[in-house]
Amino acid sequence: MNQPATKYLEELIEKHTRDMSGRIVAITGTTSGTGYVCARELARLGATVLLLNRESDRSVASLEQLQRELPEGKFEAIACDLQSFASVRAAAAAIQSKYDRLDVLCNNAAVMAFPEQATVDGYDVQMQTNSISAFLLTKELFPLLRKSDDGRVVNHSSGARLGAPHHPKYFGKNSGDLGGDGTEQENFSFSGPRWERYHQSKLANCTFTYGLQQRLDEKGITNVKVLLAHPGLALTGLSTTTSSRGGMDPNSAIMARAQSAEDGALGIIRACADPNVVGGDFFGPAGWTGFADKLPPEALLTNPENIRINWEGCEAAVGAFEL
Repeated sequence: MNQPATKYLEELIEKHTRDMSGRIVAITGTTSGTGYVCARELARLGATVLLLNRESDRSVASLEQLQRELPEGKFEAIACDLQSFASVRAAAAAIQSKYDRLDVLCNNAAVMAFPEQATVDGYDVQMQTNSISAFLLTKELFPLLRKSDDGRVVNHSSGARLGAPHHPKYFGKNSGDLGGDGTEQENFSFSGPRWERYHQSKLANCTFTYGLQQRLDEKGITNVKVLLAHPGLALTGLSTTTSSRGGMDPNSAIMARAQSAEDGALGIIRACADPNVVGGDFFGPAGWTGFADKLPPEALLTNPENIRINWEGCEAAVGAFEL
């Protein structure tokens, strides 16, 4: 699997980031792909970067690689398994015990096109990993974000955000009743129940963004912003690790059109570090690939009913989000 040439990272760093010295940033899913690139570049800008990953040989190896690439970088590994609410709460508690402030929380981690299975908490593995746990982590860390002069929650969606509206069943303990794994043809064409569950989770990243920003605006909270990004079509570990389960084959014709993981990370890097962002800003390529421009959110993302279903479903799973 040859990585495409990186075209835009240098320009984005030059034009749309600031000095991050003294800033504390937490990022989920940094063992490879966009999360790894974001962690490296924000550390290069001076941030202390907390790496939230499930404990594994991959997480150890990726930390060591970051330290080799950036010996002067400030990194700290925090154990966080997004398929376990208890682990997410423990990770938040670990951060709260060491830091009195958090400047950026980047909810980057995701799984894609997994077979239908339940987590230890009983929820669909894609919805919990990609969305409900991001809601929980943000809820738990919100008191630290409130102490920042420029707190940011950055949610990472994808092109899969587009499709059907939310349905409450995807937010409940309904694994086993969400359509199964689909046919080989459906998976090959990125359709069927696996991809619908993925779509619901990536739409949830968006509706959480706009639901939380709306609540911040209503409360008059201006020192925390919620931002959204998407990577376009990028060749990352997400496609590599899921291709055997029905995800995107990195050697397929469609992935031959993908941009690099570095260019795929532009949206979250900009949302984390651009000094001129406004709450609700959405960054990513206008098409499948390209520079991380500011984009208008599609109506599906800001639809009040979709926002309600997401918020109520997540609160039912992990408790009320008090601002």
